[in-house]
This record gives sequence, C-alpha cells and structure tokens, in this order.
Amino acid sequence: MTNAGTADEGADLTQESSERNLNGGIQMKQIFLTAVLMSVVLASLAGAQTSVSEPTGQKTLAATMGVYVFPAEGQTPEQQSKHEAECYTWATETTKSDPFELARRAQQQQAGAEQQKEEVQEAGKGAGAKGALAGAAAGALIGEIASDDAGKGAAWGAAAGMVGARRRARRKQEEATQQIDQQTQQVQQLTKEQIEGFKKAFGVCLEAKKYLVKL
Repeated sequence: MTNAGTADEGADLTQESSERNLNGGIQMKQIFLTAVLMSVVLASLAGAQTSVSEPTGQKTLAATMGVYVFPAEGQTPEQQSKHEAECYTWATETTKSDPFELARRAQQQQAGAEQQKEEVQEAGKGAGAKGALAGAAAGALIGEIASDDAGKGAAWGAAAGMVGARRRARRKQEEATQQIDQQTQQVQQLTKEQIEGFKKAFGVCLEAKKYLVKL
C-alpha cells in the first residue's frame, strides 16, 4: 500500500507539473502575441502620422490671390504647388495679365494720385496772394481815376482780388481733385476686372487638374 500510494502521489505531481507547464506556455504565448499586436498597432500609427503632412504656415500661390483650392483626388502639397505654378503661367499667357504686377501698378497709381492732390493744394495756396497783387494794381488805377486816391483804390482792389482769386482757386482745386479721383477709380475698376479674368482662367486650369476651386 505504501508503494502504491507513493506511485499515485508521484503521478499526481507529474500531472500537476505538466499542467503548470502547459498553462505557463499558454500565458507566454498570449504575452508574446499581445506584444506583437501592440508593435503592429504602434507601427501603423507611426506610418499614419508620417503620411499626414503638417501645416507649414505658408500660403499657397492660390491662397495669396484669394483663390481657395482643394485637392479632390488627394494630391500632395508638392503636387498642388507644382500644378498651381503651371496654371499660373498658363493663365498669365492666356489673359496677358499678371495679378501681382497689376496690383503693384494700381498701388503706384494710387500713390501718384495722392501726390497730385497735394500738388494741387499747394498750387492753390499762392492764388490768393497773386490775386491780391493783381487786384491792388487794378484798384489803384480805378481809385486814382475816381477819387484821386490810388491808395484807397489799391486796398479795395487787393481785398477784392484776393477773395476772387481764392474762389477761382478753390473751384479749380475741386475740379482737379475730382478729375484725379475719377481717373483713379477707372484704373482700379480696370485692374479689378483684369484680376478677376485671370482668376477665372487660373481656376479653369486647376479644375482640369482635378481640384475643387472657389474664387
């Protein structure tokens, strides 16, 4: 009985050891598989982050002109930049207009118009003095003839000449300023129409390259 009991106990210990080893192996496999899955997931996330381009903070060529462009077929930023440059060249050649050059000329014209207005204002300031001198000369002659007092006539003539000269100068200033404003508005309107025509051509080209365009 003692030998049988000992044999049975040995068998039980062997079975428990086998089961323990089996369970341990299963747990090790589970840990290994979990580690592999985590590695795959992390690698996928890293790849996704790499494939997504971070914003550069720089405007595209289209954006600088107020044109909004969306890559409808997943074009990369590099491809979009290349296509925008190609369409810019094509639109410039087609419309014979360069929006940046047009804007530069419009700014120069605006600055020139402001300078012309200042010159008109400066020119009008001396009109009163000139009118006073002319009025004094005429008034002296009239005063001497009428009352034998050239001095009184000169004073009267100077005052009248200054008032009249200032009125004429003011009227000329207003006319000149109005003419300058009209010319400036015409240039601005023409520039606006030319830039809009360029944007339409630019947009048509990008749409042909599978982009969504909003002017």
